[in-house]
Amino acid sequence: MEKSFYYSVDWSEASYLKDALQAMEIPFAIEQPTDKLRLNLGEVAFVFPDLHVRDYAAVRELFGCHGKPYCLY
Repeated sequence: MEKSFYYSVDWSEASYLKDALQAMEIPFAIEQPTDKLRLNLGEVAFVFPDLHVRDYAAVRELFGCHGKPYCLY
């Protein structure tokens, strides 16, 4: 999967979001913090490929904002 954007969320929200995304059949991966993907303590990242506009709108509504670009240096 080519990574395009991500959302960082608390672990406590991960299960609900995972279930919702699977029900919508939207492709994603869950990543933990690394030296290149910096997240706050207790957070994970939901990572997405480029999505169709309708799918992106559904994801944006689920997370409540636009995703962050996934560009690792």
